Parts: sequence; structure tokens; C-alpha cells
Amino acid sequence: MAEIQEIGVIGAGQMGRGIAQVAAQVGIDVRLLDVDEATAENGVEQIAKSLSRLVQKEKLTADERAAILKRIRPSGDYGSLASAGLVVEAATEKIDIKTKIFRMADEAIADGAILATNTSSISITKLAAVSSRPERVVGMHFMNPVPVMKLVELIRALQTDDATYEATRALAVRMGKTVITSKDRPGFIVNRMLIPFLNEACFALQEGIGSPEDIDEGAKLGLNHPLGPLALADLIGLDTCLFIAEVLHSELGEDKYRPAPILRNHVAAGWLGRKTGRGFYDYGAK
Repeated sequence: MAEIQEIGVIGAGQMGRGIAQVAAQVGIDVRLLDVDEATAENGVEQIAKSLSRLVQKEKLTADERAAILKRIRPSGDYGSLASAGLVVEAATEKIDIKTKIFRMADEAIADGAILATNTSSISITKLAAVSSRPERVVGMHFMNPVPVMKLVELIRALQTDDATYEATRALAVRMGKTVITSKDRPGFIVNRMLIPFLNEACFALQEGIGSPEDIDEGAKLGLNHPLGPLALADLIGLDTCLFIAEVLHSELGEDKYRPAPILRNHVAAGWLGRKTGRGFYDYGAK
């Protein structure tokens, strides 16, 4: 399979923007798609701000910033994905939304193109089954924030062929990422370990074992983690953490994966973390 020169990214939120930025920084053309062109354009504006910070830190020149932005074209039309060699969806972590996107993208992209998903927990095999090209479907799980985190977790569906895996792996490496490979199991490798840890921190907070600050400081200084579990959950989004925990609990059927009630309550209150201005910590009104 030839080297991929253009990709499509469906979803101009935090993850989609990060994927688009990293791809464009290594010379790959990107179509950034969302529900409408205005939303996609807003995503490009956020990327521009991110790149401006790199210019201020002298990690990029102004000319390099301009060249990167020129490679990212916003769109609200699935037809704009026709020339992409790989399309990765980075939408909300809900299977009904991802299934709908997969069906629409499947109809729009070229016959030989790869359809990837950035899901952090949903079965790649299930998503591949709704595609007319199941052998060219693959999980491509980037870590958050994408421009900073070096890891990409590749997940093969039962249907994924070797050429698709190798082409996707080559693209991730070209984007400067280190690749690990997971079987298609709930949570894959990273979230199978991470979400129970974050959830246990929620139980510790709920039981009054410590304050959010004490729990996070314990993880940072006692476990040498760069960010405490409650602060990390706020960064990821408490709704996303809850959804992944629910997938682990329902798919694996073990009580140890049961989401903490305090996590459910925060999501019910709309306190989703940094993106809403309040989670386990208060970040100011959004």
C-alpha cells in the first residue's frame, strides 16, 4: 500500500484537532470535517492558537505555522473525504454516533481508503461490521493531548488485514508516534489499566479518604505520575471516563469495573471537567 499523503479527520473537537495538527506538522494534507463548515473552521482556529503558542516558545517559526495551517482544510461535507487515503473518526465516545459516522464515511471515501477510529473503548470489530470494507477498518487510538503524547495504540478488528495494519502503523510512526498493538478487547491496553485507577480515585474521594488535592498529590509524589488521577479525569472529560467505565463493566461483567456513584453524579450535574469549567476541580465558568 502506497504512503498516505492525505487524511480526513472527522470531529473538530480536542482529539480531532490534535490529530489534524500533528499530521499537518509532518507534511500531510488534512481535511477536518465536522457537522458543518463553521464548526470545522472553529477547530482550525483553535489549532492556529495552539501553533501560535509554539511560535512564542520558539519551537516553530511563523512561516512554518502558516505552512501547517495551509495543509488543514475545514469542511462540513463528507464528499470532501474522497481523496483521503485514511479517514479517522474522532467523535464523541458513543457507539450510535460512531456507527452513523462510519456508515456515512464508508460511502464517501475511496474504495482503497482505510477507515480508522480513535475510540478509546468501543469494539473495532463491531464498527468494522457496519462498513463495506471491514478488512480496511482499524483502531487508531491517540492519547490526549495528541501533540504532546507520544503513544498511538493500534487495535486490529477480527477483520483487519495486514496491509491496513502496516499502512496505519507507518502513518503513526511518520507522525512521530510510538506504536503499541492491542487485541480488540474492552478498553484495549491503556484504558483497561487507566480507567479502573481513575475510578478507584473517585471511590477514595467519595469515601472521604482524602481531598482531591491529597489524592492527586499522593499519585504525583508517591507514584511519580505527572498528573493526579482526579485532575487527569477532569482533563479527559468525566463523561468520557464514565462511558469507558460502563463499557468495561458491561462487557467484562466484573464488579471491580463498576463506576463510582460520585463519577455518575458529576456527569449528571454537567460537571464534566475542564471542558465545562468544573469537575473535581473548579476551572472557572465556561
